[in-house]
Amino acid sequence: MADISAKLVKELRDKTGAGMMDCKKALIENDGDVETSIEWLRKKGLASAGKKGGRVASEGIVGSYIHTGGRVGVLVEVNCETDFVARREDFQALVRNIAMQIAACPNVEYVKVEDIPAEIIEREKAIEMGKDDLGNKPENIKEKIVQGRIDKRLKELCLMDQPFIRDQNISVEELVKQTIAQIGENVQVRRFVRFVLGEGIEKVEANFADEVAAQMGALTVDS
Repeated sequence: MADISAKLVKELRDKTGAGMMDCKKALIENDGDVETSIEWLRKKGLASAGKKGGRVASEGIVGSYIHTGGRVGVLVEVNCETDFVARREDFQALVRNIAMQIAACPNVEYVKVEDIPAEIIEREKAIEMGKDDLGNKPENIKEKIVQGRIDKRLKELCLMDQPFIRDQNISVEELVKQTIAQIGENVQVRRFVRFVLGEGIEKVEANFADEVAAQMGALTVDS
């Protein structure tokens, strides 16, 4: 595999406007060849998406999804730049797919890593630093291991880093970028909420054995 330098990644980013991670992935897939990587990004719809990422997206829709049986429901706000695009079928299909994705990912709590509060990150780091398997390792090695674990954990909490349920070869972020390239506008997943039937309600746990014993006692007295 070719050595993918930061300089090469930046060169590809400057030429395509794609995200840094997308550029690095493209270069890895194409053995560091910039021109082939450009074609790879274009085929995936990522080459122009990055250039639109800074534009204001204040229109859009709030989409919903109710899973079969009515036990899980999702509301999600996805923004675009114009009301015209918000009415397009391909944009609305994206919103439906994202709502379904959220319903299928019970551990997801945030849209992207940048949304995670600092105190949550520090708490996760403290948990990892205190694990027994790191006890005898040098401090610098411990820090690297913990950082790797934290990065993985944070991605598990974020919608945009999840493999798309209908195509595991791309992430939700890549799905959004493909739509940006297709419709020609910036698209942002702003917020979501996931409802689970009965969540937060303290349920009375009946003790079946005690119930049977009580019934048996009542029958004995009656007889």
